[in-house]
Amino acid sequence: QVRLVESGGGLVQPGGSLRLSCAASGFTFSSYAMSWYRQAPGKERELVARITNYGKGTDYADSVKGRFTISRDNAKNTIYLQMNSLKDEDTGVYYCYLSRYGANWGQGTQVTVSS
Repeated sequence: QVRLVESGGGLVQPGGSLRLSCAASGFTFSSYAMSWYRQAPGKERELVARITNYGKGTDYADSVKGRFTISRDNAKNTIYLQMNSLKDEDTGVYYCYLSRYGANWGQGTQVTVSS
């Protein structure tokens, strides 16, 4: 079955950087686009970034453009989210997402941006 496991979250000061990873298994990874979502306290889950199956196309939420970079390594069945110039409002739980016969979510990784 599909398994998505996020890692790399933590506590970081404003202006700092983090790199999230999502290790995937249970499906043909290179056949599917993948996404990162996040959910801040008291808010709805929102799309952060998306990458096509071979990584040639990416899309970002306006709030993270120029600061975050999504990438993937199909040999490792892993996607990444490089987050730079982090702001307080980037705080939340970050989830890996796959649309394959319905929605598939990882367990999430907590990112806290605070001084």
